[in-house]
Amino acid sequence: MKLQAKGGKPVNITVFEYGLLSASDKPAHDSVKTISTAAFDYLKKCCLCDETESRFLKLKIALGREVLQVQNYAGVVLCPDGTQIEILPKVAKAASDATEVDSARQSLFMMLKSLKQFRHLQTEVAGIKTQKMPLLEVFIAQFLHSVNQLIKKGIRSEYVREQSNNTFLKGKLLHSQQLKHNFINQHRFFVEFDNYLTDKPANRVIHSALAIVSKYTKLNRNHKLCQELLFAFNEIPFSKDHKRDFSAITLQRGMVHYDVPLKWARLVLDGLSPQAMSGKHQAYSLLFPMEALFESFVAHYLGKNLPAATQLTAQVQGKSLVLYGDKKYFLLKPDLMLMPAGLPSIILDTKWKLLDQTKSDGKDKFGLSQADFYQMLAYGYKYLSSSGQLVLIYPKSAQFDKPLQHSFVFDEEHQLRLYVIPFDIGHRAKVRLDLTAVGLPHLNPA
Repeated sequence: MKLQAKGGKPVNITVFEYGLLSASDKPAHDSVKTISTAAFDYLKKCCLCDETESRFLKLKIALGREVLQVQNYAGVVLCPDGTQIEILPKVAKAASDATEVDSARQSLFMMLKSLKQFRHLQTEVAGIKTQKMPLLEVFIAQFLHSVNQLIKKGIRSEYVREQSNNTFLKGKLLHSQQLKHNFINQHRFFVEFDNYLTDKPANRVIHSALAIVSKYTKLNRNHKLCQELLFAFNEIPFSKDHKRDFSAITLQRGMVHYDVPLKWARLVLDGLSPQAMSGKHQAYSLLFPMEALFESFVAHYLGKNLPAATQLTAQVQGKSLVLYGDKKYFLLKPDLMLMPAGLPSIILDTKWKLLDQTKSDGKDKFGLSQADFYQMLAYGYKYLSSSGQLVLIYPKSAQFDKPLQHSFVFDEEHQLRLYVIPFDIGHRAKVRLDLTAVGLPHLNPA
């Protein structure tokens, strides 16, 4: 039986980038995903606010109704009424069956591993593939699994120096305090001793994260495991200031098994997201800007697969478009620069846009942007002295599955050329990127 949110609509909704959402009191339409009226009203308020939430959604009129259009972010949004909206990368949005949706989700997991805070994400866990969990439940499951492993290896305790006025002698008797407090009540002892406690910062933040996760998981297996783990942490208080507790944590020898649970706990306690929707109800979200995620994935992939003699530099800086006196205006920052041994440098830039190589005429021009070409011309002029090779990398799709047949030439002498190449983000890709056009071999996935 499906879990129901207020209004009787399914709790979990899956939509692709730039997909449309409407309230459940509107007529159904194949191009629009329906969510509860309460969830729609909440997201509409977020969309109209002046905070960062307004970047994730766009309010518009389409198909004769008021709709919210998801922008170029992927991840999950949780609404106060329990509605969970999963947003997947647009590369697979032409697909409609469950298999392709799951494939898009797997590709997103793989891309997330390129981010520093998600290097611990496990993409080969069998349960993820067989149960086809929504994105949020995958993260919750992996957090709970890491805490379960921690408990099996042992919750760490530490000695804490305490002072108390007891009816028994324990530890060191503090004579000055004894005379001050127990001059008459000589049956008591003011002592100082070391107490072996589990109340330490690492345990407090994990306990707090478990309590939050228990409110958001809708999967019975996750909920059951979460309750068992909460019982194991029952005697440990919650963190009153998780940022302060995190700053006090040092993973000493014997605490290596705390590393992954603490990374998940930090993610949960920071709002479940590098891009959290604050909103009136502090509903959690986990949203990733796809341009940055795609750039990070390409850079991570090249760093692992380029020939050893080829040097890779990400987020190149140092050049500006113009100088005003001695000041640099309009810094030029190519995503990537390749420096093959004995060959000229190559500038690469990633663009999270869908191209169509069948549309080369008129205004279409494959879907390429003139502004992007001006940007690449500036890179070539400043970084390559107007002579060399530039590469624009776009995600591979059914409409763009191989490099464009010809290079683009910026000058009559053909000194500065631009190549447009697809990058395959599929989790089963055999060849992700083919750089033979610029003198480098095609690269197989690691």
